[in-house]
Amino acid sequence: MKKFLLLSVLFSHLAFSQFTDINIVKEIRTKDKGLVVSAHPLASEAGAKIMKMGGNAYDAVIATQYALAVVYPQAGNIGGGGFLVGVKNNGEKFTIDFRETAPEKSSRDMYLDKNGKANTDLSQNGRLAVGIPGSVAGFFATLKYAKLPMEKLIQPAIDLAEKGFAITEREANLLNNQMEFFNQHNKNKTVFQKDKWKQADILVQKDLAETLKLIQKNGAKGFYEGKTAELIVDEMKRGNGIITLNDLKNYKVAERKPIVFDYKGNEIVSMPLPSSGGVLLAQMLKMSSFENLEKYQQNSTEAVQIMVEAERRAFADRAEFMGDPAFINDQTSMLISEEYLKNRWKSFHKNQATPSSEVGKIIPQPKESTETTHISIIDKEGNAVAVTTTLNGLYGSKVVVSGAGFFLNNEMDDFSIKPGVPNMFGAVGGEANKIEPGKRMLSSMTPTIVLKNGKPFIVVGTPGGTTIPTSVYQSIVNVVDFKLNPNFSVNLPKFHHQWLPEIVAVEKHFPETTISNLEKLGYKIERWNQIGRTEMIVIDEKGNATAVADGRGDDSVAVE
Repeated sequence: MKKFLLLSVLFSHLAFSQFTDINIVKEIRTKDKGLVVSAHPLASEAGAKIMKMGGNAYDAVIATQYALAVVYPQAGNIGGGGFLVGVKNNGEKFTIDFRETAPEKSSRDMYLDKNGKANTDLSQNGRLAVGIPGSVAGFFATLKYAKLPMEKLIQPAIDLAEKGFAITEREANLLNNQMEFFNQHNKNKTVFQKDKWKQADILVQKDLAETLKLIQKNGAKGFYEGKTAELIVDEMKRGNGIITLNDLKNYKVAERKPIVFDYKGNEIVSMPLPSSGGVLLAQMLKMSSFENLEKYQQNSTEAVQIMVEAERRAFADRAEFMGDPAFINDQTSMLISEEYLKNRWKSFHKNQATPSSEVGKIIPQPKESTETTHISIIDKEGNAVAVTTTLNGLYGSKVVVSGAGFFLNNEMDDFSIKPGVPNMFGAVGGEANKIEPGKRMLSSMTPTIVLKNGKPFIVVGTPGGTTIPTSVYQSIVNVVDFKLNPNFSVNLPKFHHQWLPEIVAVEKHFPETTISNLEKLGYKIERWNQIGRTEMIVIDEKGNATAVADGRGDDSVAVE
């Protein structure tokens, strides 16, 4: 089948097998072939290669995630966690929650000083910030939907780690910018530390290759028990970390029933709690549908105001009601019900901004890291998968496990470290998201699959902390309501609001007329350089698929 490669940028002319060819492909249109969209071209190629070997979408997503742990260490990981939403070609819908959990020795007030003040440095940097990693367990939980053995799926990542790959200019800049933190938080020198990184430098990760080989040989026990587990615990002892061998051995994924709801004849399948993403998405789409968004233009004053006010009310509910469903009274059914949302929407006024104090009790919000990564995949058999994973902050806790070669997360900061104190992304959290041993921290990750007539229509997700649900929301509205093509839906300027702080963020090149009109209605506008990096696949009714990688980064599409 002929395929069209658009907006390609060649960084090198060397063979892929040398891992120095960075062929960034931003869009592919094809039919009857598998497609992978991820944050890095070598990871997308790894997934596509697995499908060429006979694997399906779930094989490909495992291989892509392992490859991202090597080539995209700022967010791709084996030391973090995430969420997977899948729809099989027989209509079966499932999710895998491999979110990190709080160690057994954690406690509600573990980041408070003697005066009761929150020490956000401890929850964001260093060993005490680390939650029990779930990624590797998540990859193995995905394996039951796959065709090929894990030994084959992990091999591309082992090759990339062992032989090295050429880093891009963006990656070099990120490493250089974080060097001070690497130096501060690692007692033993790591492969990421050098005087200065530059584009096309080769990053070789021998320790990480050996860690991956242990997983290849021993399965999940190759990570959660034995040498790697001991190296993680040794790393904890180099600082004030509290993860134990028991914590690692006892980690479990959770397979959950996805959130499924109708939006204008389309079936939306998304992630339930402890990700707030699916609940927020349902709330925002349903509230804005009361105003018939399709009547307006994308990024017009009317459309943006409606969507901002839907975001405001949803995020106020996030702060009050949402957390790990094993530890709270899960009120998802009420929160996404028509009756509740119609009542919530009664305070909407077209001629003015709704004060945030009118839609929720004002308490300071925790921030949530924007350094996440997303993968969207379809295969020729009609299986679809959306996965969002994270270390939380950029390179997580900044701690590399000495001898094992991978970064550990700083996911504990996604709890309400002091209920009412903002996390690193500004999101407010209350008692529902307080720290408790074994608990999963609340997330905004929103891997989502949209079905039309029972078949995959849109596969979408993005990094971006609390901007994730609003970006996924806008992407779906762009396609369904505004009838935009996938490229425009991903790459046109975005906006974001999250109840608190009481500002509307807009990306550069956002329409100035809309900004001016919103300010007249009482909205405070803040200009941001970038919101998210959306990975989207759209399949039309004839089976033609268009995959788009966000132009905001090195994101890339690969075809089977």
